[in-house]
Amino acid sequence: MVSPASFNEARLKKDGRYPDWTRLLQSLPTLAPQWQVVDGVVHVGEASAHPDQITSILEALIPWRKGPWCVAGVPVDSEWRSDWKWNRINQHVDLSHRRVLDVGAGNGYFGWRMLDAGAQSVTACDPTALFVMQHQLISQLAGEARHTMWACRLEELPLTLDDFDVVFSMGVLSHRRYVEAHHMAHLGLLYRKLLPGGDLVLETLVVPEEATEQQSNGDRVLIPDERYARMKNVYALPSMDTLACWLTRVGFAEIECIDLTPTTQEEQRATPWMPYQSLVDGLSAEDPTQTIEGYPAPMRAMVIAKRP
Repeated sequence: MVSPASFNEARLKKDGRYPDWTRLLQSLPTLAPQWQVVDGVVHVGEASAHPDQITSILEALIPWRKGPWCVAGVPVDSEWRSDWKWNRINQHVDLSHRRVLDVGAGNGYFGWRMLDAGAQSVTACDPTALFVMQHQLISQLAGEARHTMWACRLEELPLTLDDFDVVFSMGVLSHRRYVEAHHMAHLGLLYRKLLPGGDLVLETLVVPEEATEQQSNGDRVLIPDERYARMKNVYALPSMDTLACWLTRVGFAEIECIDLTPTTQEEQRATPWMPYQSLVDGLSAEDPTQTIEGYPAPMRAMVIAKRP
């Protein structure tokens, strides 16, 4: 089977920024590799005697969306307080000695939290070249770890990677086109990646049933006209009952919603490390419970389900 390194290199070379990114990683000073999690912050690499050099390298990889990090002594305040989300998950999922797949992993922040929680190994995938390069930088400073990133979507993962104890899909489902049934294909593939008895941890946007429209198959779904909270790649937001029905259709059982939380401007916001539009720009200035398009503001459900 092709190695992740060669697979990623072939993918990343298609991005015109790849030569510059490679030079950046080669310019990292030699530091003692190490990693640990302290109060939700993932620390990698020993503190550098040249923090300005580290800062310059990290700034060349902006935006940092998932975190927080401390990279060779330099704090990186990411757009998302991903540690808050992890705190909602951690008490509900036992990862001890389990093989984990992290789908749509971004820069891999959650993978380090999974390893810290006792996971045997973490396989991650994400198609965004910048996030894969962020993961490579982090991994270079962290040293030997059981955290592998593939530069691809879930459906492009090698077929041999299909025997996981736990699969995470966080923030991916709403970006699948409802009209082409991509959401069901995504859930079905998550199911097939799990061993019997394995657990799915799914996080996605949902809306109250009264904000949805009933589809011809009975689903209750909000399908935004063009954008949702300024995002042009949000295609379908189900009610909680419809989300449970989708999971049941593909074979999942013991479906449980462990958390239902509105996304706040404290949890997702612009920072010097992600200086572009963020949640506040997608909400109505007059009524922050609504998006600027008039839809319910983002609400995220965390669901656990089991493959029988």
